[in-house]
Amino acid sequence: MSLRAPEVPPFQLQQLIPDAFAGLPLQSVEIRCAQAHGTEIYLGCSNGELMRFALQADDPNKMESYTILSRQSLPNDKPIDEIVLLPSISRALVLSDSQIHFYTLPSLDVVAYNIIKPIRHVLTFAVDHQHIMRPAQPPSGPMTRIEAVEFSVIKRNSIHLYSLREKLLFLKEIPLPQAARTLARRSGQYLCFADKEAYNVVDLETLQMLPILPLCQAEPIVDVQPFITVTGSGEFLLISWTGTSALGIFINGNGEPVRGTLEWPAHPKSVCFDYPYITTLLPNTTIEIHKVDTQEIVQVVSAPADGSPGRNILVASAAGYLVPSTQRSAKMRPVRVPLSVKS
Repeated sequence: MSLRAPEVPPFQLQQLIPDAFAGLPLQSVEIRCAQAHGTEIYLGCSNGELMRFALQADDPNKMESYTILSRQSLPNDKPIDEIVLLPSISRALVLSDSQIHFYTLPSLDVVAYNIIKPIRHVLTFAVDHQHIMRPAQPPSGPMTRIEAVEFSVIKRNSIHLYSLREKLLFLKEIPLPQAARTLARRSGQYLCFADKEAYNVVDLETLQMLPILPLCQAEPIVDVQPFITVTGSGEFLLISWTGTSALGIFINGNGEPVRGTLEWPAHPKSVCFDYPYITTLLPNTTIEIHKVDTQEIVQVVSAPADGSPGRNILVASAAGYLVPSTQRSAKMRPVRVPLSVKS
């Protein structure tokens, strides 16, 4: 596929935290996942530690930077697999050691167990993407009615549906055939999940399940990482390996193909959606950006010049966050404004 670069590339790289573990007594610890919202960045580590960074301006003559505010460990000290932020209800869901833990935002205080207990025996889970996109309550002015956030928990033999506001409400259980579920994403009434062999879609209202696409179409079959990305209301992007390239297929909640097809020369390491762009990290650490409506490549971010690996995962932060930048600071200068006094 040819590259038709726009005059202004849609993305630029900006370092936010040079060294997350600077000055901390942490050895052989890795960052496993991350999320961001507003002026906060949250990191989940391999030792079960949650780290909270905030954008602060300590020196008026220097650019704002993210600095660490707090650290805390989950009860089991096991690696943190996923962090999902729910700004509309000021909660964070943290998956670790097959359990979902509940925390408050932005402080990351644990929700008391007598209010919400952790959910156990979790293979994976999926919050309704439309609910993740809801904005936080305004800091001032009238409060709006807080809408509950719905999410699906995938267990070994079933899907459990929950509703979360101040408390956690169990809605119902949907039986599933016995097969290991490794990834799930939800948009409205549709839940798309991957087992070891294929992608499947479940209609949570009619309880119908459809097998959609194999993870690998090559012979012999090889293990590949599944990718499911919500790209619209009831719409998902699935990636399947053919043996020579990776294909990105858009499907709706009925399993029907929509839009066109994306293609990569290698199976991606990470995939994100930020309308109107699909961003993928490839094994050679280059980043390709496609336009979702036309499927054309609009930008390629080269691998790091020094040859270091440096790029492990891409993370989409649905609610947005602030990025300090000096890109346009050279254009700014003080200007004298004359004032007139009226009697």
